[in-house]
Amino acid sequence: MMERAESGQKLYTRMRLWEFPDQYVIEPTDGSCGSSLAVNKADGSMSLIDEVPECSSIRVPKIRIIFGVIGMLKLVAGSYLIVITDRECVGSYLGHPIYKATSLKIFPCDQSVKNSNAEQKTLETEFSGLLNVAERTSGLYFSYDSNLTLSAQRLHDLGDESKLLPLWRQAEPRFMWNNYILEALIDNKLDPYLLPVVQGSFQHFQAAIGKEIVDVTLIARRCTRRNGTRMWRRGADSDGYVANFVETEQIVQMNGFTSSFVQVRGSIPFIWEQVVDLTYKPKFEIVRPEEAPRVAERHFLDLRKKYGSILAVNLVNKHGGEGRLSEKFENAMHRVIGDDVRYLHFDFHKICGHVHFEHLSILYDQIVDFLEKNGYLLLNEKGEKMKEQTGVVRTNCIDCLDRTNVTQSMIGRRMLEIQLRRIGVFGAEETISSHPNFDESYKILWANHGDEISIQYSGTPALKGDFVRFGQRSIQGILNDGWNSLARYYLNNFSDGTKQDSIDLLQGHYIVSVSRETTPPSQTGGLESVAYFPVALALVLIGFSLALMSLRQVRYDLRHLLFSVVWASLSVALGAFVKANGRIFCKRPRLNKPRS
Repeated sequence: MMERAESGQKLYTRMRLWEFPDQYVIEPTDGSCGSSLAVNKADGSMSLIDEVPECSSIRVPKIRIIFGVIGMLKLVAGSYLIVITDRECVGSYLGHPIYKATSLKIFPCDQSVKNSNAEQKTLETEFSGLLNVAERTSGLYFSYDSNLTLSAQRLHDLGDESKLLPLWRQAEPRFMWNNYILEALIDNKLDPYLLPVVQGSFQHFQAAIGKEIVDVTLIARRCTRRNGTRMWRRGADSDGYVANFVETEQIVQMNGFTSSFVQVRGSIPFIWEQVVDLTYKPKFEIVRPEEAPRVAERHFLDLRKKYGSILAVNLVNKHGGEGRLSEKFENAMHRVIGDDVRYLHFDFHKICGHVHFEHLSILYDQIVDFLEKNGYLLLNEKGEKMKEQTGVVRTNCIDCLDRTNVTQSMIGRRMLEIQLRRIGVFGAEETISSHPNFDESYKILWANHGDEISIQYSGTPALKGDFVRFGQRSIQGILNDGWNSLARYYLNNFSDGTKQDSIDLLQGHYIVSVSRETTPPSQTGGLESVAYFPVALALVLIGFSLALMSLRQVRYDLRHLLFSVVWASLSVALGAFVKANGRIFCKRPRLNKPRS
């Protein structure tokens, strides 16, 4: 077991927040004898105080229990304190409890806004409204004792001096979700309050194999460098950072042994986008195509520094719009491929279709040599490294959600079997499928993992999740995929733009400022002024739902096939009318100053 060396100061695990008329006071109540933190409501300034101010009939505070300070965000005229008001213990990571933040609360320090001019007040109101979206951020995990931002291998390789540092100093910045909003607390040297938070997924189970108890953990760490929502963050930026980059680590522990295997996923690594325009699947636009080789080169250089050898598995279609992206990706890889970088295209839909995912064994046969060569981390009972992982498989489809999750779960399953044979739990021919209870728990582990990442990026659970969860496709699963696809369509067009602005604020991708160039949102005619998109979309969704319902009844009465065609045709016609008569209006706040 890898234990973190004791640092000079522990994080506070439970606090009482006192809300006075002029300040907030955060008092540790976990037995620590540290100072309380006072936050001025006028300007957000912070100071440590020895005692909580006395209450009186004039100064009657509101009191609540909190479990961590996530950070402080500065807007136009006010600052906003973000804290965790509820948590749930979801398991342990290398011997330390792991918590999920189940409720966030934002406390304004904006009393100075009343002295601001009208434009500042308007902007403050608009931007602070985005923080209501931020309060609903999902998939936030943290530990008071262990560094969740680092894989087991990187934790093991930390030097003794680094292990003595506060957790936030040890953390990997690209996986620390609150890296930007902690800056104000870091500047004030408030180490016991500096809680690193990861966005992603944490899944865990224990199961018996014979007389042995096997502990399996699956952790996803989302990168903050190009964080966002599905249609609003695609491809890479000019520095090679890609959308929806996720590091997934599978850890197995038993009899004192710890074994870890890491995979990564991320968008196709050059500059491309899909501009939301009410179509179900907007066109793929390749931006500055001449830069594609350079951007891909930067991306894979960064991956090689962090993970060693890279095997890039591309799951997109060879034809159509996806085919254009695939061709550009393959051409860009010509400058990158070498001894430590391989590229493999596997047309998932052509080979596996929508039901035959067992054909992924074809892919496994093509990559097994890479997996065997680059291995996994294995630590013995004394914490000594017996084996290390020297390379990583990078998987992508278009969203890096559905096809990717099915593929990664297959690779994770095969690697876990190899690890269990190495530890001595499995015999030479034994597989996870040989143990039904273990198999069921393992499938649920990966299905929940895929759903959680998908919800953060697309707003819905993963498609094809029935195969991951049950090992086979079902009519109900296919129907659920249809409904989730329609829900994604709605969210892409009417919700994700605002959510993207909220993410950009919290991640520091934009710094709020008042600019002379700032102009009110454009006032246009057509459907934007009437704003009946949600009504039209509701009718489209109802039409498709009725078509699906009729389709399910075809096996009982062929007339339902006709009804399905009629409802689907009406839905398509209405969608075409909406597209022809208006364009998307997703009111975008004026985020006008990119962070340098």
